Amino acid sequence: MPRRPFPRGRGRHVALAGGAALLAAALTACGSTGSGAGADGKAGAKGKPAMAVAVKLTGDQVKAGEPVTVTLADGTLAQVKVTDAKGGEMPGRISADGKTWTSERNASPGTDYKVEAQDTESRGASAQFKTSAADKVNKVSINIPKGSTVGVAMPVSLVFDNPVKNKAEVEKQLKVTTSNNTEGSWGWVKDYSGNDRVDWRPREYWKSGTDVKVEMNLNGVDSGSGGGLFARDYTTEFKVGKDRRMEVDLATKEMSVSEDGRVVKTIPVSAGTPGGQKASWSGKMVLMAKEGTIRMDSQTVGLGNSYDKMVDYSMRLTWSGMYVHAAPWNNANFGNANTSSGCVGMSDAEAKSFYGQVQVGDPFEVVGEGSKGNADLGNGYGEWNLSWDAWKAKSQAGGTQAG
Repeated sequence: MPRRPFPRGRGRHVALAGGAALLAAALTACGSTGSGAGADGKAGAKGKPAMAVAVKLTGDQVKAGEPVTVTLADGTLAQVKVTDAKGGEMPGRISADGKTWTSERNASPGTDYKVEAQDTESRGASAQFKTSAADKVNKVSINIPKGSTVGVAMPVSLVFDNPVKNKAEVEKQLKVTTSNNTEGSWGWVKDYSGNDRVDWRPREYWKSGTDVKVEMNLNGVDSGSGGGLFARDYTTEFKVGKDRRMEVDLATKEMSVSEDGRVVKTIPVSAGTPGGQKASWSGKMVLMAKEGTIRMDSQTVGLGNSYDKMVDYSMRLTWSGMYVHAAPWNNANFGNANTSSGCVGMSDAEAKSFYGQVQVGDPFEVVGEGSKGNADLGNGYGEWNLSWDAWKAKSQAGGTQAG
């Protein structure tokens, strides 16, 4: 019984330049003509000039979303440190000739930065700049909360508030690390909400016991036209739980429950009425959420006045409203006929027991004739209906990644 679906370049240059061993810092990416001065004219150690700092851009003039570059005209850089007001350090590398340091991350919008540089003669200089706020900020919704335990079919799924035109650049900032070097790939789909979405699924179902960490290093990354900049990083960690899999056979009207490759239970069910909109979706799906007792109203899914009732032990399979749930009103048809409005129903007792055992992320497959086909990829987690090669082809940044 369906229910209403859920709503859902060029571098920034800090030039450390100078004559007669004078080290100066200057931002040169924009056309400001102002200059700051930090030289006091006094001699440093061993008679060498003290260091001066000149910052051509100050205040909120520096545009975010680009790398920071520090360049030394004379001498060799020994170290460069770029930090924000919270003490966060921007990673970067010094070039082979020791003249340039370039950040590995883009400057974040609305952020104060301090640049501290030192050369091989132990002379140092510093500079400060602040990036302007982003005109538009993009945000990410993550499907797996930190600390969760999920089933073996659960993909990592990221839904973006705004459009993502620079898909390859965004994808390059996403990293999945696992405890057993699991092979997988990101793939871009259109979410049921209409928003851009990128999922990471393993080549095969996860191995039970796998620990997973996801790093989304998006701070300062540009989404592209209409999307805006990201203004923070995201992370999540989760564990893969018991290997439990479900299969509904539309021919036998039974759902088999397997654990670690062995069938442990068979439950009589009644699935969607064959033909038309009341048929069930088929193919491989993923248990998305355990929602408990909810109101199901047929009018919210375009089925007229068929039903409007509270339903117990509801477990979501698609955003469009296909569930597994208790259906005591349909008791006579369990194991005998498929007569529901699209969901998979079972007795109260069976639903209560099943609900207490399953976990979000468990795979759920519907087989046999009488369905209305596979749901769209973004209508739940439909990526398991694609071959591995077809899924990899949806990556915009090179396909597979061993985590």
